[in-house]
Amino acid sequence: MSETIELAKALISRASVTPEDKGCQSMMIERLERVGFTVHSLPFGEVENFWATHGSSGPVFAFAGHTDVVPVGIESQWHTDPFEPTIIDGMLYGRGAADMKGSLASMLVAAEHFVTENPNHKGTIGFLITSDEEGPAKNGTVKVVEHLQKNNQKVDYCLVGEPSSTSTLGDVIKNGRRGSLNAFLTIKGKQGHIAYPKLANNPIHLAVPALNTLCNEAWDNGNEYFPATSFQFSNIRSGTGVTNVIPGEIEVVFNFRYSTETTHEQIKSRVLEILDERHLDYDIEWQHSGFPFLTPRGALVNACVDAIRGVNGVETELSTSGGTSDGRFISQMDTQVVELGPLNATIHQVNECVSVDDLENLTLVYHQVLKNILV
Repeated sequence: MSETIELAKALISRASVTPEDKGCQSMMIERLERVGFTVHSLPFGEVENFWATHGSSGPVFAFAGHTDVVPVGIESQWHTDPFEPTIIDGMLYGRGAADMKGSLASMLVAAEHFVTENPNHKGTIGFLITSDEEGPAKNGTVKVVEHLQKNNQKVDYCLVGEPSSTSTLGDVIKNGRRGSLNAFLTIKGKQGHIAYPKLANNPIHLAVPALNTLCNEAWDNGNEYFPATSFQFSNIRSGTGVTNVIPGEIEVVFNFRYSTETTHEQIKSRVLEILDERHLDYDIEWQHSGFPFLTPRGALVNACVDAIRGVNGVETELSTSGGTSDGRFISQMDTQVVELGPLNATIHQVNECVSVDDLENLTLVYHQVLKNILV
């Protein structure tokens, strides 16, 4: 069995449910140090992180990823033990196989081979690894990025090993992500008996026109890389649980996934205009969880597209769809960022799995990306 598959199995066997690492990083650190990497452990709170480098000049190319995984869900629905990696019909099963311990194994083995073959390579290879990506993401990559910035550590290029592929390895890579803005809105009325509406003020009735306007607002038209900004309700709650009481307030939670055509401050301003136009009595709290970022075609995107074509014979589609990733933090260093990894068909599901052949080819792709950038 190959080095990549052996390492992937070793990582999967450690039950590193977020924010736990369970020794995954120490395993990676030992191997990186063995081939000459300098490693800095960067724990923040209960979260394990590390930054490793090989080389001392520019450009700096970094692999980024996470050792934590989501909970297994209903374990009885798994065909195999989720933390006992098992290969069945060419598929490696286990929690984290696709998201993203398979990618970690591929990038580490690719780096080992590259520095062994090119001990005096130009530039610097980095590893930015965290155990806080699947959880609140407060003490992981965001804190490592702050540490690197304080120490004037530049990262020119970063490849995040998120499972980006759809049908075939490398058919899609993410060269950007939309921003994400959440709002927690409370609209106040006056509680009363439902048979005496003139003595009350129904907040649901008050809210509906404003909520309808929010639903139908055109926030922007997107651009060649991003779809138009989307608005979606995620929660609406009101009422006392009985049929004869007009409630005193309504709570609404909604989210914007926004493009580079607008800013979260512009969105906030327009929402407040819509609410104020209707003279509502309201409170609103905002949670901004990520800026949009974009890496257009250039050195990093071209290196990845070329590597995928050479190894897998696939023409790659560039995409900015999907949710957020740690790329949103890394991009704040003016870093070119792409996400390239295995198929995402089973991530976060029971019976998560990844093709053994895909992991082998992913190692070759990562190795070729290193050659394209640093040779």
